[in-house]
Amino acid sequence: MKNETIILLLISTLTFAQKKVEKQQLLWYGYYNTLKFNENWSLLSEIQERQFYNPTAQHQLVFRSNLERKLAGNWNVSGGVTLFLQNPNDPNSENNLTVPELRPDIGFNNKQKLGFLTISHRYKAEARFFHDVENDKLVGGFRFSNFRFRYQLGLDFPFWKKEEKEKLSFKVKDEIMFNVGKKVVKNTFDQNRIYLALNYRLNDSYAVEMGYMNWFQQQKTGVDFYSRDILRFSLFHTIDLKKKNND
Repeated sequence: MKNETIILLLISTLTFAQKKVEKQQLLWYGYYNTLKFNENWSLLSEIQERQFYNPTAQHQLVFRSNLERKLAGNWNVSGGVTLFLQNPNDPNSENNLTVPELRPDIGFNNKQKLGFLTISHRYKAEARFFHDVENDKLVGGFRFSNFRFRYQLGLDFPFWKKEEKEKLSFKVKDEIMFNVGKKVVKNTFDQNRIYLALNYRLNDSYAVEMGYMNWFQQQKTGVDFYSRDILRFSLFHTIDLKKKNND
């Protein structure tokens, strides 16, 4: 038993010593639209452009759409699909192949008011389908890869209110993701994202947000990681069809 313990300690030490973390810097630009049909139903859509800087290179382009239904007890359920266009993770890569990915998903959201503070919980399950690639070219169609499970905890702190409406707020979010599937061997832990942001609501329809995210992601090797410093700029646009009809 003693010898086994020593061997395990040596393996753990060796694994930690081999751990490699690659630092990267990115800019994310996002447009987020909420189309409210009535009190219970909304369509959530977004476009995200993600680019490396220092050096500059395209990284990812994201199109996401979810239909959301309001439930009892401050819960929402949503389902939809994401089209994800992935360029190489190395900004210095000479390969400029863009690989599409389709992600159908289902999720549950909950928000709670505790005094001035709002706490949110988001649970999401995704199925990931990657386009087949052969000799650095897209071939065939999409093939199922794995499932991914996500949990996000969010805290919203209002700084300034006007006419009983929140105008400026500080947001803190942490999201962790896990991979599940036959192809997942050494990277069951996928990534963790910590996000800090200031959100300013211009009016009932528009809000702007600027924030910083640290995206820490494990690679398939299990010992190689990305640590990405990201500046995010977001525009939120709400269209209330019920309100427009009443007007």
